[in-house]
This record gives sequence, structure tokens and C-alpha cells, in this order.
Amino acid sequence: MHNFPSPKSGPTARRRTAAWSLTAALFAATALTALPQHVQAAEPPSQAASARVADFADLVARVSPAVVSITSKMDVEQAADEDMPPMPFAPPGMHGHGRMGRMEARGSGFIIDADGTVVTNNHVVRNARSITIMMADGTELPAKLVGTDPRTDIAVLKITTDRKLPFVNLGDSAKARPGEWVVAMGNPFGLGGSVSAGIVSALGRDIGSGPYDDYIQVDAPINQGNSGGPLFTQDGRVIGVNTAILSPTGGSVGIGFAIPSDVVQQVVTALLTKGMVTRGYLGVETQKISPVLAAALHLAKNPNGEANGALVASVEPASPAAKAGVEPGDVIVAVNTAPVKAPRDLALLVAGSKPGSDAQLTLLREGKSQTVAVTLATLKADDDKPNAANDDKGEKGVGLALAPITPDIRMQLGLNADIKGVVIAGVRPGSAAEQAGLQPGDVLLGVGAQRVSSPADAVKAIRQSVGHDHGKVALRILRDGQNAFVAIDPADGTEG
Repeated sequence: MHNFPSPKSGPTARRRTAAWSLTAALFAATALTALPQHVQAAEPPSQAASARVADFADLVARVSPAVVSITSKMDVEQAADEDMPPMPFAPPGMHGHGRMGRMEARGSGFIIDADGTVVTNNHVVRNARSITIMMADGTELPAKLVGTDPRTDIAVLKITTDRKLPFVNLGDSAKARPGEWVVAMGNPFGLGGSVSAGIVSALGRDIGSGPYDDYIQVDAPINQGNSGGPLFTQDGRVIGVNTAILSPTGGSVGIGFAIPSDVVQQVVTALLTKGMVTRGYLGVETQKISPVLAAALHLAKNPNGEANGALVASVEPASPAAKAGVEPGDVIVAVNTAPVKAPRDLALLVAGSKPGSDAQLTLLREGKSQTVAVTLATLKADDDKPNAANDDKGEKGVGLALAPITPDIRMQLGLNADIKGVVIAGVRPGSAAEQAGLQPGDVLLGVGAQRVSSPADAVKAIRQSVGHDHGKVALRILRDGQNAFVAIDPADGTEG
């Protein structure tokens, strides 16, 4: 099981030990159908099994034969390519050791049909040269990789055997409730089949590991080697795949995360039926709407002081969003009839839609609501930031020196010829702009929804915005090829 850096760290930071780090893999929702009949359990849970019990002994005895340990053998060079940071935050993922140029990674999994189909985490078997499954009775069987989905960190294996195998059913994670008992099973630290119990702590957790984060948080102890193992409800159904933990030590501190079974079911179905997972693609980068941005954009605030919706920071050229007329500065508040309260909602709704399908986007533009029709495309496998949510890059500032984009500046900044705007030539010390982190070299593309093409345009637009809503202004900037809105408030400046 490997560790993952926090979402704000870069390639260098991934290789440094942090006080806290998240260990997880990419995740996401997609495919569209329920599991085929052959992956359903042969018998429904008994009445006795579904009743609340004082302990979990009967439950464990019934489901443990379908929980397996997984050993993946890979080259050490391949393992190094996985960029596994030190162990402060170990997903309940892999426990491994190397020997004679090879590495063995050990994780967990569970069988979902009598023919030997196994679900586990992608990071447990990634780059494996061979995969061995150990059954609960100690029997070792070879397995082949059926397919993987790195964005959800799900992999599907097939055990090579002629005999029918015990299996368990996927449950309905939508029915999970905070406070209910759950049981985690797996292969912690390579010890073999182990059981731990706890409760569901929270639902819909976003741990910053990808645009599709939607984890079940549990306090059942989960450790290295538990990755890919099942999370059971009291009726013996799997409602999650144990995937990540938050830990300063590498061991369990009671904060674990499992991929919901509803996501797992969609991905597994797609891998079994099509050999791959397809997702809808809109072609926008969006960001949260902070309280200052909400004021600057004249948006109604929710109880958290923020505004509901996903603020469009940029639109990919020739994308479905561009063809539909979506523009930077638009706030997407619904997809069809489903509300969008945050960028993650938009990412999940779009990813879960069938490529080629039509959708209605409800958006706010300059305070007015309108609906646009869009035909979603297929998310490409090499698109690392599909409909991603960008963090706010700043929230304060006026105190800027602006300059036109000359040919020399365009060359120095590596700007394409089609980029229009003005360059921030200087930031006054102590100003709100400095507090916000605005920097010389940032390109100012627009003020609110208004584009700017000269310093005079920008100054005029900023002054107009300052005259409204207590002086708060939303600037759209370009930095290192990334678009983002920055809300500024002149009152926050401290210069004399």
C-alpha cells in the first residue's frame, strides 16, 4: 500500500515525508449499469444474519471465505516508478518487501462471483508481473488482471481455477448511515485474514485526492495491507472497498476511507462488460466560490458564507462546454435537475453521464439564470484534470501596476498568440493584492465576466466593480498556464 501526497504538493513534495499525508488512489464514478446477474450472490442473507447481534462472529464466519490476500510481484524499478512516499499516511493498501531485484506487494480483495472474479485496489496490483491469491484456508491460486480504473483506484482480477468459489454481494452504499456498525476485513501488514470493527463516521468525504472523491469515512482500524479489502454491513454485504487512511504514523488512528459500493459496482460492471471505463466530459475547470468571491460576483450566499455552484475558471477550446457557449465567469448551479453545490458535484454528475448524451446546464451569468444545452463527449484517458476543481489562488488585493502584453512579454511568459489581457507588472507592498498572493507576471484576463485587453480597460473595469458591493472585485488571472478567479477587497490592504 502506498502513500499519496496532499493535493497541493508537487512532484518534489511527493518524495518528502510530511507530518500528515493522504494515501489513496485516483477514484471516480462512471459506468452506467448494474452488475450483471452472474456477479450477484446465490442466496439472500438469512433473517438471522440481518438481525442486530452482540458481536460479529457469525458474520465473519459466513463472509470470510470470500475475503482474499493478494501478493503482486513486480520489478523494483517498476515499484520505484509508483512514487510511493514514506509511510506517514498509509492507505490500507500495500504491505511489501523487496528481494533480489523484485518486490512483493501485499494487499487484500474479495470474490464477487463463483467463477472467481475479485475486486481490489488498482494500487495493489499496478505494474504487477504476476498475481497470487491466497484464500482464507491458505490455498494459493494464480490470478490474471481483467482491468483497472486508476481514477477510482479499482481493479478487477480473475482467479484461475476450475472449482466454484465462495463469494459475497455488493450492497447499497447509498443506504449507509453515520453511526451504523461496519466490519473491515483484510491482510494488514501481511499477517493474513484479520477483522476489525467500528462505525461509519461520515459520508461523502472529499480527501483531496481527485475530482471524484466521495468516500465513506470509518473508524474501524485499517492498516497497511488492508487496501482492497471489503467493508461489511451487519447483513454481510459489501458497502465499500478500504482504500485510504489518514495517519501521522503509518498506522491506524481511527480515520479510514472506503470507496462506496455504488461506485465500485459501476466500475466493475464496465470493466467486466467493456474492458474499460468511460466517462462524460464537459471541458471546464471550475473552482469553489469563497465568501469574498460570492460578494464580488454578487451571488447569494449559503449558510457557510459561500455561494452554491461551480465557478467556471476556464473552458477548453472546442470542448462540449465551448460549443454550448459556456464562458469563464459562469456559475453552473445544476445539471439537468440535479443541483450543483460545489465543483465536486459537477465532476461527479458529468463523469457519471454517458458520453454522447445530452444535458441541460443551468448557470448564472452576470446574475441572470439561463439554461444551455450540451452534448457530453468522452473523457480521454490522458486527461489528468477532467472537469477538475481548482483551489482558490487568492482572495485579496488592489495595488497593482498593469502593463500591456508586448511581443517580448508574450515570449517571456510563453503566452499563446490568442491570449488577450494585461500583465501584472508590479504589486505594491502591503496592499491587498500582495496579501492575496498576486505576483508580477500574472496575466489579468478579465474583471468579473468582462474581458480586458488593455490597462485602461482593466482600470476602468476595476473601478466600476469597486463602486459596487462594498468594493469587492473578482479578477480572472492566468498563472503558469492555469486560469482562476481571485476575489479582492481593497479594505484588506494595510499599506500606508
